[in-house]
Amino acid sequence: MRKNSLRKIFQIALLLSLLPALTSCLSKSKKHYSSKNPEAKLTLALRSGTYSDVIKNCLPKFEKEFNIQCDVEELSEDELHNKIANDTSGTYDFCMVDGSWMAEYTAKKILTNLSEFGYYLDEDIIPSTKTICYNNNNVYLAPYGGNVTVLLYNKAMVKEAGYEPENIESLEDILKICSFQKKRHNLGFMYRGDTENNIVVDFLPILLSRGTYVVDENNNPTINTQEFSEAMNLYLKIIRTGRAAARDDLIAAISNKSATMGIGWPGWYTPTKNSSMDYIALTGKFRDDKPAYNANVYGIWTVGIPENSKNKTHAIKLLTYLMDKDVQKSTVQYGGVPCRYSSLKNPEILKKFPQYEAVRKALEGGVYRPVMEEWPQFYTILGREMRLIIEEKKSVIDGLDDALRDLEEMLITNHPSNGWFEHSL
Repeated sequence: MRKNSLRKIFQIALLLSLLPALTSCLSKSKKHYSSKNPEAKLTLALRSGTYSDVIKNCLPKFEKEFNIQCDVEELSEDELHNKIANDTSGTYDFCMVDGSWMAEYTAKKILTNLSEFGYYLDEDIIPSTKTICYNNNNVYLAPYGGNVTVLLYNKAMVKEAGYEPENIESLEDILKICSFQKKRHNLGFMYRGDTENNIVVDFLPILLSRGTYVVDENNNPTINTQEFSEAMNLYLKIIRTGRAAARDDLIAAISNKSATMGIGWPGWYTPTKNSSMDYIALTGKFRDDKPAYNANVYGIWTVGIPENSKNKTHAIKLLTYLMDKDVQKSTVQYGGVPCRYSSLKNPEILKKFPQYEAVRKALEGGVYRPVMEEWPQFYTILGREMRLIIEEKKSVIDGLDDALRDLEEMLITNHPSNGWFEHSL
């Protein structure tokens, strides 16, 4: 018995010692379609989820056609941001970049100037989605995934309130629909309250509909205005018809007819003709008697090449291939949302995915989050104070005043000689 026990212990120890090697072999066992002697090997840093799945589905044909091997590393948003920002050894040759990182990445010279390689953004790409991609008239990024805020809604619950989707013309209509369902003991508006970033981003379409923003054209904070307060007060009325939820819970609640509406993103959900949930672009109207503004917030995932890449010539081939209009059109079946008219106006695609008409409208009327290095600090401060307002621990006036004070202090610390603060005094 003792010998058998010792033998089992030895076998287990041997297996554990071999486990790292076995794991390494498995991690490298992904099938490639390039030859055994590829012309180059590229390492791709991609945002995990649908975004990386779309690109991975394009790689077999690329590898075969160009004889270039592509190894994919799928990362969370924070991991992706930090690994690209801190990569000094040229680990990555191709990367996905959230538009809000552009200011930081440009200032730190993290990205390759694509114009120097002859790359340009063609006219088929929706114009407003390209603005984030330039620095000093040179191209550094290409808009790949058309992520933009939309209004998710339960079809039946909207109809019960006496509305059709095309009749939801303002934020007042949204409040009426959600209030109606709350009176029926259902949840009205669901919002993401799990992080400071989500709190702020969910609020931005409401703020933009009031014709103002969190910063002006010089990135000066504009949260101490009457318009901002009006937007915050209306938002409080809307969200009090429902509750806070994480993304998956929000989707499930609206889909299952437990909740009526919420701000979402096309990449979260692909509705069909028979699905219970759908989405539309926000009109940008605060009230029926107010003008419409661009109010859909971009969360576009762009693609670029790290400046430290050792394989830029081959990486440009990959970027050009992935941005090709026909290749992008083929990604729709995998959940891709191209920023191209040739995809979003394509009759065959719209017949199968009619919601892409809403995506196109949202992209055409979209606004990027502020392009500033301090944006993570900015939304953390603002989101913290908004949370206290939502939880009724501070009044709207006090919360926004405290947010402005801390934002000004943060900006002064980062830019002590910046003239904006002297002007604000």
